[in-house]
Amino acid sequence: MSHYSVWSVLREGLRGQTGWERAWRDPEPKPEYDVVIIGGGGHGLATAYYLAKNHGITNVAVVEKGWLGGGNTGRNTTIVRSNYSQPSSTQFYEHSLKLWENLSHDLNYNVMFSQRGQLGLFHNPAGRDAAAKRANTMMACGIEASLLSRDEVMNMVPHLDYSENARFPILGAMLQKRAGTARHDAVAWGFARGADNYGVDILQQTEVTGILREGGMVTGVETTKGTIRAKKVGVAVAGSTGHVMRMAGIDRLPIESHKLQAFVSEPLKPLLDCVIGYGAPGAHFYISQSDKGGMVFGGDLDFYNSYAQRGNLPIVQDVAECAMAILPCLGRVKLLRHWAGIMDMSMDGTHIMTKTPVDKLYLNAGWCYGGFKATPASGWHFADLIANDRPDNLTAAFSLDRFERGLTIDEKGMGPTPKLH
Repeated sequence: MSHYSVWSVLREGLRGQTGWERAWRDPEPKPEYDVVIIGGGGHGLATAYYLAKNHGITNVAVVEKGWLGGGNTGRNTTIVRSNYSQPSSTQFYEHSLKLWENLSHDLNYNVMFSQRGQLGLFHNPAGRDAAAKRANTMMACGIEASLLSRDEVMNMVPHLDYSENARFPILGAMLQKRAGTARHDAVAWGFARGADNYGVDILQQTEVTGILREGGMVTGVETTKGTIRAKKVGVAVAGSTGHVMRMAGIDRLPIESHKLQAFVSEPLKPLLDCVIGYGAPGAHFYISQSDKGGMVFGGDLDFYNSYAQRGNLPIVQDVAECAMAILPCLGRVKLLRHWAGIMDMSMDGTHIMTKTPVDKLYLNAGWCYGGFKATPASGWHFADLIANDRPDNLTAAFSLDRFERGLTIDEKGMGPTPKLH
């Protein structure tokens, strides 16, 4: 595999870009693998990569019914952060953020990670108290966080609506300087290239149609390209989790599938050099500016269950109102496109990473709004779970049986209502 560097870019520029190798192979399935990962999104590809890199397990197949990055990985708003409110979540996402900080070097592939910082605005004294509590949780876990006054926010981003009669008056914000954004497609391609370099087979356009079981143990998968035997099977399919797990005889899971829309505007001159988010009664919004100049933003879920990857007008209106409430200068900007990803929303707003009741079958699901930013750590810890057949200290809290035992991790304090997370 070619090693990417400034010298290779210059060399190929001089010889007409004729010497590049394929980023990854397109092999035919083998009859059997040590591990089969169902799902070729960021989490599945990262799992395969870390199985090979960290555990020396290279006889691995990633089985994807479509193309790499065609699911949620390529349908999000690219934000990376670790400013969560529950200690277990905060520590997990902080590990992910640390992996992000060196990911381009690790993969020898530019994932375009930009640590531009994130501002979480608050609009009333209760919001300030909640932001302070979150910042204290972060600092107790060794993560930098700070509260900014209204004037400090104004110095950073002068073109927000600071008027006294604003719909959401800005009293200040919580700042995480190390947060930022990454290029979603590049993340999928980088992990795919890295996994392939270790010998992992990436099987695109290969749909899983059944999961083989013998005596309570998984033994492989049925696919549109035939039967593939496996000693272990990992499932990382986001909003399709319920459908895939039913193939293994697991009919009920504490998740629901909802769609979450994302939006991008026409390209603009530099306007916003950080990520901004806010939540208030009747409003939920986050925005950043891409390297191409487009304003990338999103808000709430479509509040009904769906497997559709397309948006609808009520959410377009809702998110546009949220944008105008905080950034009135966007009033004449044209919306370029919008789309939706299928989110697997858990009952407590926190992900599930666990062994399942079926032996040698492992589940990675329930990521709610946090899937993209968790990609490196998700792959790291899911690979560890599969390789060692037990959760490590950081992921033990995210087991499936926490719902049965009443040990939920209620990330937003809203209880068992997935659409509110």
